[in-house]
Amino acid sequence: MAYRICKMIEVENGHLLSKHPDKCRFPHGHTRKVELVFEADSLDSREMVFDFKLIKRMIGDFLDAYDHALCMNTDDDKFDFFKEAYGDRIIGFEGEDPTTEVMARTIFEHTTASLKRFVDQPDPEYPVRAEVRIAKVRVWETTSSWAEYFE
Repeated sequence: MAYRICKMIEVENGHLLSKHPDKCRFPHGHTRKVELVFEADSLDSREMVFDFKLIKRMIGDFLDAYDHALCMNTDDDKFDFFKEAYGDRIIGFEGEDPTTEVMARTIFEHTTASLKRFVDQPDPEYPVRAEVRIAKVRVWETTSSWAEYFE
């Protein structure tokens, strides 16, 4: 039986889906809620999976890069134009549309790598045990639509 914790972080984010046949092929934005679910088979010496504070440290800067940024497929004909005009506020997705599903996978992969760094190089005040794992990432696109990724 596993214990789970979840942290939700909101991000104002835009994207355009160049492969989409309708309105989503144009730049538009969403108030995204990102849910990060971690689990462990046991609790640490403080009766926690690990401290919620660390989640922001693990993923905060990465998600901040998405805030008020536009995500685009690098194969989109307009990618270079947008990148030149807006610099780091344009986030390229190599050869794929930045759908909510793709964003969930990307955040999951980043969080997995970041969690490993915190296990390998523990914070003395807030250590993370090797048994802690990211269970899933759920990204809300609207109040009624979400996509999630897990392994």
